Amino acid sequence: MSAPFVIKLGGALMDSPSALTPICQQIAAMHASQPGCVVVVHGGGKAVDRQLAALGMPTERRDGIRITPPEQVLQISGVLSGQVNAQLVASMIAAGVRACGLRLSDAGLAACTRATHLGFDPGCVGSVHAGDPSGIRALLGAGVLPVVSSIGTSAAGELLNVNADDAAAAVASILRARGLVFLTDVPGVLAAGHGIIPELDAATIDRLVTDGTITGGMIPKVRGALETAAATGVAVTIAGWADPAILSNLLSGGVAGTRIAAPSELPCP
Repeated sequence: MSAPFVIKLGGALMDSPSALTPICQQIAAMHASQPGCVVVVHGGGKAVDRQLAALGMPTERRDGIRITPPEQVLQISGVLSGQVNAQLVASMIAAGVRACGLRLSDAGLAACTRATHLGFDPGCVGSVHAGDPSGIRALLGAGVLPVVSSIGTSAAGELLNVNADDAAAAVASILRARGLVFLTDVPGVLAAGHGIIPELDAATIDRLVTDGTITGGMIPKVRGALETAAATGVAVTIAGWADPAILSNLLSGGVAGTRIAAPSELPCP
């Protein structure tokens, strides 16, 4: 069995049934063409925001990371692993896929600890430090499409909210994926003039973060993409889910949006 693609679906997509349906159909077509070639990882930030607001709980983000107090982690877990994951699995099944919903740490896929690298205390936010691909590879080998939420578990059994972009990057690294695609509500990384930046490397990312071109939630997105490209040796694509044609190009090596080059692809100095 060849290495799979990991496709990360942005949370805003879950709020747009008219966009979600063609994306699921494109993923179903990929899966039908090469069973076991796709793993889906998803977010669900807007659904979480609505649930917290309904309960009178505040939403706070810092550097694109959701601050997760202990009193909120059960609600966040319930929305991501329950509501959003269940709906996405249902949509995949409706598209003709044998899909299975998982949390990030299920079957030992990702070992998580509380994040300590952020320079501030984010609460019950997790970081992936190891993983075992055997369980998810067994599902892929059986022709099942895993749909993974970004809720992890510590060795002590604590639920941890992992940034969904970081979760997708970790899954791609653990599985030695053929490629990672972040499908978002923007068509790619945008330059100051709002045009799409077609390709990025480490030095360019650092410069654009420093000068404020890349901000907010796009910072962990591009850094996660860069780390995954370095770990797997494959390029990572950030593209818009409004154009599902990006997925039909994956198996033939087509590129759209912003491409994060793998270090092995960069020219020698």
